[in-house]
This record gives sequence, C-alpha cells and structure tokens, in this order.
Amino acid sequence: MCTAVRRAAVCRDEKYMQNSPKVAPARLPPGGVCSTFSGQQESQAAALSPVLYMYQRQRAVRECRLDPSQLPSRCHLSVSLIYFLQPNPSFFVRRCINALLLVRCFPSPAAASCTQSKEQPALTVRMTQVCCKAEQCFILPFLYSLRSFVKSEFTEIAKESFIHTPALHLLLFTANDLESINEDAFLGLPHLEYLFIEHNQIRSISPHAFRGLKTLVHLSLAYNNLETLPRDLFKGLEALTKVDLRGNHFTCDCKLKWLVEWIYSTNATVDQIYCKGPASQLDKDINDLAPQSFDCITTGGVAGALGSFISFSEACPGILTRLCLFCFLPTEFALYQFLKFESISVEAFSFGNDQFVVFAQPFIGKCSFLEWDHVEMVFRNFDDIDSTSTVACKPLVIDKQLFIIVAQLFGGSHIYKRDISANKFIKLQGIDVLRIRKPNDVETFRIEGETFFVIADSSKAGSTTIYKWNGNGFYSHQSLHPWYRDTDVEYLEISSKPHLILSSSTQRPVIYQWNKSTKQFDRRTDIPEMEDVYAVKHFYVKSDLYICLTLFIGDSKVMHWDGALFRELQTMPSRGSMVFQPFNVGSWQYAILGSDYSFTQVYRWDAKKGEFVRFQELNIQAPRAFFPVSIDNRQFLLASSFKGKTQIYEHLVIDLSN
Repeated sequence: MCTAVRRAAVCRDEKYMQNSPKVAPARLPPGGVCSTFSGQQESQAAALSPVLYMYQRQRAVRECRLDPSQLPSRCHLSVSLIYFLQPNPSFFVRRCINALLLVRCFPSPAAASCTQSKEQPALTVRMTQVCCKAEQCFILPFLYSLRSFVKSEFTEIAKESFIHTPALHLLLFTANDLESINEDAFLGLPHLEYLFIEHNQIRSISPHAFRGLKTLVHLSLAYNNLETLPRDLFKGLEALTKVDLRGNHFTCDCKLKWLVEWIYSTNATVDQIYCKGPASQLDKDINDLAPQSFDCITTGGVAGALGSFISFSEACPGILTRLCLFCFLPTEFALYQFLKFESISVEAFSFGNDQFVVFAQPFIGKCSFLEWDHVEMVFRNFDDIDSTSTVACKPLVIDKQLFIIVAQLFGGSHIYKRDISANKFIKLQGIDVLRIRKPNDVETFRIEGETFFVIADSSKAGSTTIYKWNGNGFYSHQSLHPWYRDTDVEYLEISSKPHLILSSSTQRPVIYQWNKSTKQFDRRTDIPEMEDVYAVKHFYVKSDLYICLTLFIGDSKVMHWDGALFRELQTMPSRGSMVFQPFNVGSWQYAILGSDYSFTQVYRWDAKKGEFVRFQELNIQAPRAFFPVSIDNRQFLLASSFKGKTQIYEHLVIDLSN
C-alpha cells in the first residue's frame, strides 16, 4: 500500500477547517461512505475509494494507481485515475475521507501500487469531497489535478456539474453511457485546458455546453456517434488550438454548414473528418468543403423553414388562430422603418446613379422624395413638390431628364422637371383639365422607341387619356372611352403586342390592343364575368402571363392567359381591398392583398402547385400601394398607408443553417 495514501487520507491540522468556506450539510450520494477512523484504519479508509492521490514531498511525487482487477464484484468503477497534488498535508481536516462520490462500491479493500516520479505536476484541481463530523456530512473543496470518468453509468453532464472544482485543468470522459451535455455543464472551470469526451453515445449537446471555458486549448469529441453539432458550439473558446472530431457520423447538411465556416475561419487545428451523409456528400472531407456547397437559402415562410406549422393550442393559447399562425416563427418581410405621414401611392426610380422613392401625400398635398442614406442605413428626406389633394407622383426619365407627373384632384394635374443646376423641381406644363378631372391612376410605357403615359380618370365627365412625348413636352395622343369612371389602367404585352387593360366601376375590365398602322389603341375585348374590378396588375412566371384582379368586397382573383383569353386560376377573399399587387424580389414571386378591415396578406408563388400560397401577414392601416426597391444589395418593400404611418419592410432571406 502506498504510504502517501495514508498521509493523504488524514487531516492533521484543524486550521484549514476554520478557514474553509461555510457550506450547508449535504447528503451522501448513493454508495457513499461516511465514518470516523482511527490512525490505524486510515489507510484502509482511503483504500475504500478508487480515487487515489499524488502526494508531493520535497519535489518528489508519488503516483498511486488503482488496479481495477482487484475490485470486488460488487464495485462499479466510475473513475479510472485521479491525480492528487498536495503541497502541504495540513490542508486536510481530520476524520475526512473520500465519500465515493464517483464510485458506487460497497466497502471493500482495493489494491494499489506506487511508482516514484521526479516530475513536478503543474496542474491543481479542486474537487468536491464529503467530510464527516458529528454525524453530519459537509461538502468541502480539495485540491486535485485531474478527474477521469470511465465506464460510468451516468447519462448526462448536468448544468454546473463542476462548480465546486474551480482549479480543475483536465477532464476525461471515456466509454460512458453519456447521452447529453447540458447548458453550462462546465461552468466554474476558469482554468480548464484539456477536455476529452470520447467513445460515448451522445445524442444531444447544448449550444452553450462549453460556455465559460476561456482557457480551453484542447477539446476532443471523438468517437461519440455524433451526426451534427449545434450552431456556435465553439463560440467563446478563443484559446482553442486543437479540436478532435474524428470517428463521428456527421450528416453534411445545412445544420452543419456553420462548422464548415468555423473550420475555414479558426486558427485551431481540426483533424480530418468525413461526411457520412447525405449521398451527395458521402465520404467527402469536411475540412475541404466550402460554405458555398451548401444550398441552405429559402424564403419558404414558416412552413418552409420549420417543416410544419405549430398548432394553435401549443403555440399561442388565447390568441386567434389566424394571428397565431405566424406568432413566433420567422418572417421574410421585417418592419424596417416608419415614415410619419400618410400616403396613397409610392414609386421608386433611379436618376443620376442614385436611387430615390416618392410618396404621394393626399392630405397635405405633397410629393415627398426620399433618398437612401448609405451611412445611417435609412431613407431620409430629399425634396418635395407642393400640390393639392395629390393622388399620384409618377417619375419618368427621358434622355437623362427627370419628369414627375403630379396627378391631383383639384387645381388640375401638372408635369414637373428636375432642374439639376438649380437642384429643384420646376413646373413644365399643365394637363388639360377638360379631359382629366379626377385622376385615379397614372401609367408610363414605351412603344417603338416613343414614350407615353396614360391617366385613368374616374369622373363621369372626364376621359382616360394617353399623352405622348414629342421632344419638348407631352401632348394628348388619344382619348379612350369616356363616361365610364375608370379607376385603373395597366400596360402589358400579350403575345409580344402592347395592350392596355382599363378597370372601371361601371363595366368589366376592357382590353385594348396597339394598332401599328394607326399608332393607337383599339378595343379588343373585355374580361367576362368580372364586374366591380377596381384594378388589374400583371406578372410573369417564366413566359406565362398572369393578372391579379382587385375587388373591394368579394373574391379577388388570379387569372392566366391561355393564348386566347384569361381564365380564372385562383381566388382570394377580399375584405375592403384596394390593392392586389404582384411583385418579385430576386427569383421569388409575391403578391400582396391589402385590406382596410383586417390584416394585409402576403402570398408567395408555389412553382410546384402553380399558384400562390399564403405566406405572411402584415399590419398596415388602409394600404393603397406597394413597391419593391433594391439598394446596397438589400431588398425593401415600400408600403403606403392611407390612414396610418407609411411603412418600409426589409425582405430577409432565411438561411436554414442557422
């Protein structure tokens, strides 16, 4: 028997007990031993535990190893080897023994052997001891250099498992039944440098399992049958120089993309590891993968991002189901900026290598121009055009000249031109008040190199009129049907031929086709069985043409051009809808159905189904227009509000690797 064991098991000095921190009584763990021993029994008491010690005396260290083969059959070895560094025997308290905190074993002697070493251990470790006095058990800190767990039965490393061992430098977990590592499992180990967790069956690791290990230099998670690792698992481990992940079964999907990015950016050495799935990545060296090889980008909404919707009762008890559908899940359009004014229309345009947006404010009579602040990353005021009851501010760039068509309900509509030298807008010309009395919509287009704009007039005495640019100004080119109270006009190409679709409160939408001979639009047909359509907007999916028809009350519709006529494809319930706007952001096609009485609905085009699917809800008061704009590689959606604050949303792309 090693003589160092006898000296280590007994406390010769009561002084340490007096200076030790006060701790509350604690129960012994299962299999623990709490007894009082005489001097002759001290070595036997120490031998009850396989936790053995190294004792320093005059720079000579005795290393005592336990021989597991000598353990009785009733003993289960949970600790294979623990070094103990004891510079001064007086640190011990008399009648204190190791209470088998790590070993479930009935009292029985175990064989130990000693070897002499001239090396001075540099590591000191605190570990929990159970000491007995007056029939009470107390937890006291003692100094150790290493703790080892081998073939133990515990299944998890719980939170703050080593909070009472702050001087620990090395931990080893090998061939255990370990299944999970909880959050902050190693909190309270400011000096831990080496952590080996190997040959276990780990099913889950908390993303914050290693939080606080700022001095950790070597981490091994080898041979644990891991299929993935939580994102940012190594965050905060700035001292890491070596990571061993060999022998695991990693699935190289989006969940593991972060690891590839981390390996690419870290200074730590990572041993070669290989993909075990999916089939496209099988046996590839993870160290050689590039983040670009992972296709993890989606705007599939909540369903696409998480795979399924959460039931009403689980996600948001006490809230309406339609509100709950998106209550905690990520959205693609995130509110970015409020503008403190109401607006009825919005447009975006480029001029002089800069990007601008313009809002029509009907109540104060103003066209408000905003520009992008590249420093503050917000839209800021640029200029204004004063008007009366403004309903539209339509930008039009011709030969590097900027024109603004200002349609207003009173005082006639006007055309302004940007004077670059004076850095302001000047009035260029007025628009015939006999033709345009109550403008409701303005559309610009080009045909055969010539520039036009058309104003839809909603008064009974007015007439929807097309104007043409002649090099000096805009002049009336053609008046379309009078007396029908047109509310919207849409320019589009059908079979590569220019067309106009006029929406009216008194008739079905009428389709006009451009006549090359007369250089005018001729009435072609109407859209049958579609009364009370407020507006029509078109979009393309590849080469297929579709239109969105807005109805204030009833069902707004999506129709598809089949080569001869428009056929109904899909209906959306409308509750006070004044806008059904299709638009695209990058390769994604959306449509927004506004509502004066409920939430605005965002739909996304599903290519497999060939129709729109519900995507997101936006809270906008009385929306009247939407317009997408791209600035600094960021995508924004401008939303005008007739009764509330105008809003700007940012289109966010979800990375499933997060």
